[in-house]
Amino acid sequence: MTLPTRDHCLSLVRAVDRPTGAARYGRMFPGLQPLGGDPKLLMRAGDTGGICDAAPLLDRLNPGSDDAAGAAGWPFFGQLIAHDITADRSPLAGGIDPEALRNARAPKLNLEMLYSDGPIGSPFLFDVRDPAKFLVVDGDVPRNPQGVALIGDPRNDVHRFALSLHVALLNAHNRVVDWLRDGGAAEADVYDRARVTLTWHYQWIVVHDFLPRLVGAALAEDVLANGGRWFAPEPMRAYIPLEFADAAFRYGHGQIRHTYRLTEGGPEVPLFPDLVGFGPLEPGRHIDLAQIFDVPGRPPAQRAKRLDGRLASSLIGLPVQVTGAVDTGAYHSLAVRDLLRGETTGLPSGEAVAREIGVQPLVLEDWPHGVPLWFYILKESEVLGDGDRLGPVGGRIVAEVLTGLLRADPASYLSLEPGWAPVLPARGDRFTLADLLIP
Repeated sequence: MTLPTRDHCLSLVRAVDRPTGAARYGRMFPGLQPLGGDPKLLMRAGDTGGICDAAPLLDRLNPGSDDAAGAAGWPFFGQLIAHDITADRSPLAGGIDPEALRNARAPKLNLEMLYSDGPIGSPFLFDVRDPAKFLVVDGDVPRNPQGVALIGDPRNDVHRFALSLHVALLNAHNRVVDWLRDGGAAEADVYDRARVTLTWHYQWIVVHDFLPRLVGAALAEDVLANGGRWFAPEPMRAYIPLEFADAAFRYGHGQIRHTYRLTEGGPEVPLFPDLVGFGPLEPGRHIDLAQIFDVPGRPPAQRAKRLDGRLASSLIGLPVQVTGAVDTGAYHSLAVRDLLRGETTGLPSGEAVAREIGVQPLVLEDWPHGVPLWFYILKESEVLGDGDRLGPVGGRIVAEVLTGLLRADPASYLSLEPGWAPVLPARGDRFTLADLLIP
């Protein structure tokens, strides 16, 4: 395989070469005014029975009628990407200066959520008998005596799908270690090479497998070829736009199914509370990833929910393990949280962003004074993308930010070797996420 030379001035894996202090957030469209709005109106819209609640429609739906074209696992992969590049520790609402927000993650697609500080800085993640490999215990991450996950990012233990993808990536790293050893790699280099190999495959998948499905091949290819028009940070100057973190990349909340089947022929259960995490895996809760990702030779996976501005009941009533104790019942709704977050960080309306990028805005009757950007992006997908992919506003934000972060990272494959292609085995003619996650 082809990897960058070892005398490169920036190590691809050393913690000492990461940014010191918290990374920053910023604005993708700094000239647009905040939408503002009435928090009580936002709470009514996102709470039980509001326009973001899918439950009232369930009795009118035929089986599978709100299925999207894409497999059910893709929004969970998007969630892991979000955890890899963003971590905002600020309160949900009130008293926040958006300009003072700090990101506890480096704005890089570098699998920091997996590796943390490596075998030296985070030895509890690794196998003491073979420190080049992660420690995986019966399909789970190691845990302390109270069941708390010893994991690179505790958010990846929030539910069983996120945990399953995290463990699948740990196992993928371990397989790469074996693959490199079989190829004669020097033992002193095997961990570093395995980390770079897995990271570059992950980055390539984001560009060539994830983005075309989410935003459409034409937009993904245009941004890759021509760069971003509204987001193109210089190397080592990347930041996370609030329009991305607090609106566009929360699209996946609208793709969560009402229920999931964990194994072939098994019963279907909602994500919450049935699959809540933050504890050891219970019997019968191990997930066959072929149930949520299409795998050649296996029956088609379950599909994601269509994007339509409505969230499944399990997200409108999140369990306390996820939200913590709250003083307002509406804060158990993820839709309320998404709407309030956009208001708190001063996001512009969806119509304003549409006009800024040169597309005709949608007209949505429920929001006569302007549509919150997060909700606008979900409805834009329903109207213009048949609920299967993001529309021009959401798609432009997501494609430019993810591609721009890779271009601004001097250690990414897109910066060091843009023509690089996966070298690990694939089932078909083209390497896919399923090849990485499912052996």
